[in-house]
Amino acid sequence: MEQYSNLSSGRQETEAPDQPMPEVGQRPNSPAMEALQQLGQTSMPGSESNIFCMTIIGQIEGHLILPPQNKTTKYEHIIPQLVAAEQNPRIEGLMILLNTVGGDVEAGLAIAEMIASMSKPTVTIVIGGGHSIGVPIAVSSTYSYIAESATMTIHPIRMNGLVIGVPQTFEYMEKMQERVVRFVVSHSRITEERFKELMFKTGELNRDIGTAVGGADAVKYGLMDAVGGIGEALKQLNTIIESRRQQNGITGTQQQAPFVPFSPNATDTPTGTLPNEHNGELPQ
Repeated sequence: MEQYSNLSSGRQETEAPDQPMPEVGQRPNSPAMEALQQLGQTSMPGSESNIFCMTIIGQIEGHLILPPQNKTTKYEHIIPQLVAAEQNPRIEGLMILLNTVGGDVEAGLAIAEMIASMSKPTVTIVIGGGHSIGVPIAVSSTYSYIAESATMTIHPIRMNGLVIGVPQTFEYMEKMQERVVRFVVSHSRITEERFKELMFKTGELNRDIGTAVGGADAVKYGLMDAVGGIGEALKQLNTIIESRRQQNGITGTQQQAPFVPFSPNATDTPTGTLPNEHNGELPQ
């Protein structure tokens, strides 16, 4: 790669490599084809939507970058999107799809606090699993759903890396765990006694302490509001949105358009979606 000196600024710059040319008879990839190749999804309709859909999948990444083979959700991608959705007047509600194994405690709590503090109605739906720190995120919304086949693992927090064997280490972990317990109890109908009973239960999980709670049991314990899928979640969110309109004195119903999934790596911003973190501009 050829390098040269910029005499006007004194900085050393690197010449950008030539872009590969398409072969003879091969047309350049369209944005829709690139989205299919990179993200594994087809392009969605460009109609405007008043519902913003966000996915939290894989492992929630914290202050350390996880190995590349891990499928992760980065909190620095999620938080700006939540701020943009809160500021966008065309977005009237948010749907958060959860299929996560958990991850960093502080990053998960930060996402949960952001969702809980939003003024717009939010609905979370757990599909597959909402384990560990995914539990506070699942209960942080206005209304929460869990699929019948989904599970939620409740267990004590743990620490990786260097651990100093002093009483202060245990006290710190206990305080961190109390933060999780208080948040879950304050944003759901489960009692603190029941939640701690599930958290410290032995004999349920192999080589671990805690409980794997199924969809129906999560509702029975008061952890989630209802068992349901995407249809029930969208219907409930639209009901809450319509109720907010009536409270604010807004007459008439706006046609509900299909929601558009959020992808942090998306390069294009179709009409009706929020921008990604690279441009930072709201739709006009």
